[in-house]
Amino acid sequence: MNDSVQYRLSFSLAAVVMAIALAAGIFSFISAFHQAQELQDDVLFQIAALINQSDPDWTLPADGIELEDWDEDSWIHIQMLSSAVGPLHSTAKHRMPTLPTPLADGFHTVDSGGEAYRVFIKTTHSGHRIAVSQEVRARNESAYLNALNTLLPFLILIPILLIIIAQLIRKIFRPITALAHHIDARAENDLRPIQDNNIPSEVRPFILAMNRLLARVNESVNIQRRFVADAAHELRSPMTALSLQAERLRHMPMSDTAQEQLHILENGITRGRDLLNQLLSLSKAQAPPELPPGAVSIRHIYRAVLENLMPLAKAKQIDIGVLDGPDASVLISELDLFIMVKNLVDNAIRYTPRDGRVDLSIEISPQATLIRIADTGPGIPSAEQARIFDPFYRILGSDQQGSGLGLAIVQAIAGRLGASILLGFSNPQTKTGLTVTIKLPALD
Repeated sequence: MNDSVQYRLSFSLAAVVMAIALAAGIFSFISAFHQAQELQDDVLFQIAALINQSDPDWTLPADGIELEDWDEDSWIHIQMLSSAVGPLHSTAKHRMPTLPTPLADGFHTVDSGGEAYRVFIKTTHSGHRIAVSQEVRARNESAYLNALNTLLPFLILIPILLIIIAQLIRKIFRPITALAHHIDARAENDLRPIQDNNIPSEVRPFILAMNRLLARVNESVNIQRRFVADAAHELRSPMTALSLQAERLRHMPMSDTAQEQLHILENGITRGRDLLNQLLSLSKAQAPPELPPGAVSIRHIYRAVLENLMPLAKAKQIDIGVLDGPDASVLISELDLFIMVKNLVDNAIRYTPRDGRVDLSIEISPQATLIRIADTGPGIPSAEQARIFDPFYRILGSDQQGSGLGLAIVQAIAGRLGASILLGFSNPQTKTGLTVTIKLPALD
């Protein structure tokens, strides 16, 4: 059975409406049928009353009278009953019923010639007895048609009512559907309370429970984030002390083997210090966004990143620069934008072979501003692209040193800023090189 509340409510209401409509239709049909027959009896009674009022001025022919209608079967027959005992026969040219004489005044149903007739007997002021009759089959057909006409409103209005019910239920559930789409579109780190505006009161306890759960999850995430940040801060001091001790050892006389081991130790200390810095950056990137004081120039961020990473690019003889094009401003934190671009450019330099190239560019459209970093490195296979944003994930076979947190930091910042990250090959034909595009919302 369908688990949709909307479907269940629509189906239940439709079933109830159909049941009530069926019962009302049956009652209306039976009631209309009997009322039509009563009206037909009233016609016979009124005809007899008119004859009684006109008697003795009005003379009934010996073979009776037939009041004609468009349907021959629905003609009304008027006869004079004989005082003799036995059935009364008529010589009329049409089918006049043969009636038995011992009939009391009032309504009767008699058989004549294989047909049933409804007969009204009345004794006039002058003592004559008249019979006004009509064929029962014609009366029933007329009553049946009249009763069917009472069902036409049901046949027309019930489908319209069911459609209106379905539309009303869909309209009532529309705020809940919109809320579901809104929650589904949230970023994974967006733990703000859910607004219950225009939400039915029956759903608000559920929203309240979800907000309490989000508050608990947010508190748990904050505790974890604070733990990482505090641990990184606490570890920076001993790492700095180790670095100073290693630097002092460098100036002391030692054998070549010791010098080699010291070099390995210094590299390990450097990697550990870089990892702590990246952990702090990741903790800051996962924090809720702050309202920036103003728009930030992307070219200004590009210059700051190039000044910071130019020594690394020169060491590998990487041709790095910003392509010609217009500048653009985005309404985000300058530090967030700097960290994103710096991590992307740092990765591009590290994974691009010597004498390679890294290009930074800007593209502006009415809907978004695109920040693009393209390199001439080996690229990332399509199967690996979905996982490169995982913390500490590194592509197998890579000999580059790093913490594996750079792209995770970029994704965390982009997620809370409402930006999206697109990956592609710099050279689609050879499927080499990596192009990373950050799609930022354009300024209004």
